[in-house]
Amino acid sequence: MEELSVGTRVEHPRYGEGIISKSKLTAYEIFFEKGGKIEITKRNTDLTVLEKNMDAPPHKGLSIGEVEEVLKYVLDQYGALSAVVPLGEKWKGGTMLLQPANPELKPKEIPIEAFFHKIVMLRDRLRVLEQNINSHKVISDEEKVNLQQYITRIYGSLTTFNVLFEEKEHFFVGSKSK
Repeated sequence: MEELSVGTRVEHPRYGEGIISKSKLTAYEIFFEKGGKIEITKRNTDLTVLEKNMDAPPHKGLSIGEVEEVLKYVLDQYGALSAVVPLGEKWKGGTMLLQPANPELKPKEIPIEAFFHKIVMLRDRLRVLEQNINSHKVISDEEKVNLQQYITRIYGSLTTFNVLFEEKEHFFVGSKSK
């Protein structure tokens, strides 16, 4: 929906005719004949434009779509958005059974999807930790290298779980032997 300017006449099925009095970031403040002053989200599809106010320019702030794009960009830059990582097809709907050696104890059954989700979260958090270490202003380069090598060894310890991933590009990779 296009951005509407203050003074535009609109109609709402419940509140009747009204005039936009304020245009906020995500909502319009509208004075309705029947309902008085009501705030309605800009994404509301119930509003019908009766008459645009051509004298007043539309709100010049960021649109919701633009704010969403900026947020996605920033979150992606700081590793806060995790990519969709597919579970291998053969594991979907499966369970893991943790069987104690003692036959008197009950086994624990865990859905593989739940376990896989935890593994992916662990990997994503390790990546954020790497980014934070690499961009840290106080840690020396030598300390960064040492911490990076430690994280690489952690990735190496997690390669056992690569069997769960559908795509090789998502695998854990430790240090390569020379």
